[in-house]
Amino acid sequence: MTIDSARIPSTLRWGVRLLWAEAVAVGLIAVWLVWADLTADTTDLASALLVTAFAIGAAVALWALGRALLRRRAGARAPAIVLQLMLLPIGWFMIQGGMGWLGIPLMALGLGVGWLLVSPPTTKALGFE
Repeated sequence: MTIDSARIPSTLRWGVRLLWAEAVAVGLIAVWLVWADLTADTTDLASALLVTAFAIGAAVALWALGRALLRRRAGARAPAIVLQLMLLPIGWFMIQGGMGWLGIPLMALGLGVGWLLVSPPTTKALGFE
């Protein structure tokens, strides 16, 4: 099967842009976590490093999946969708915890990017016809 070398559809471009924006946001959180780890008076060092490593890994994964999708690597779509679906329970628990102002947009972002990644133009561009 050959993939059409036509222009990348706008749904895929926007999906990648939003994945990269998420990567930057999580990267900034990771930087803050590193700073918090270094300046904390007392901490459970193992837990602090694990949370920080998870944030760094998530930022790298989001960025790499965006690059792979931009290069039309079909195998990157499923992991990217899974990461977007992870925003749903995170947003839900934020809403339950009284942070609906952040939880609702996170859930909308996850659903929106997920939709962009499964939309017909993206599906066709990735060779899933």
